[in-house]
Amino acid sequence: MRMGALVVALLLLFGLGYVRLAPINPARWHQPVPHAQSSDFASGAVRVIPGDAEVMQQVDAVLRALPRTHVLAGSVAAGRITYVTRSAVFGFPDMTTVELRDGQIRLFARLRFGASDLGVNRKRLERAIAALQRG
Repeated sequence: MRMGALVVALLLLFGLGYVRLAPINPARWHQPVPHAQSSDFASGAVRVIPGDAEVMQQVDAVLRALPRTHVLAGSVAAGRITYVTRSAVFGFPDMTTVELRDGQIRLFARLRFGASDLGVNRKRLERAIAALQRG
């Protein structure tokens, strides 16, 4: 019985280590936002708001200020930025791509591991948009 518990504990530790240390390929995640309208998915969400380069700069500032968030690729000047935000306890990475296109700011947040984010990405996008509106 103890050996089985040890094996389970080791597998759990390996899985948590993999989640935290697995490389993230920018070429896979830093892609154009494939949605032109706001929508929710089991694995993430999209929000589309009117905007220009100034709004893009403001969105960038809001997202960079989030805890455990860093830029994976892109820039405001390029018109597309992808961020990684990790969960507090286990370090699960979520990707958020923000893109300026056709007078819109498209924000696409999605999980990397699993099938459901339990609404975490939708809530992050809604908090970011609310922060913009508070200005």
